[in-house]
Amino acid sequence: MIQLETYEQWRHCITDICRVELTLPYVEARLIALRNPGDHETSRFISSWGEAHRHRVIAWFVQARHELAG
Repeated sequence: MIQLETYEQWRHCITDICRVELTLPYVEARLIALRNPGDHETSRFISSWGEAHRHRVIAWFVQARHELAG
């Protein structure tokens, strides 16, 4: 498992390795899901990565949203 510790590492992983385009609709959808611990995918994310990492990823998606809204 890759341990992501910075926004830059996370963004590289999402956009370059996974080839996911960070669009505003995608970012917004992920924020809604990640903020809902009852969401099935979010529950799996927490089980795999932990609650602290979920909060980091939420912050990174917020940062990406801010950059996209520019």
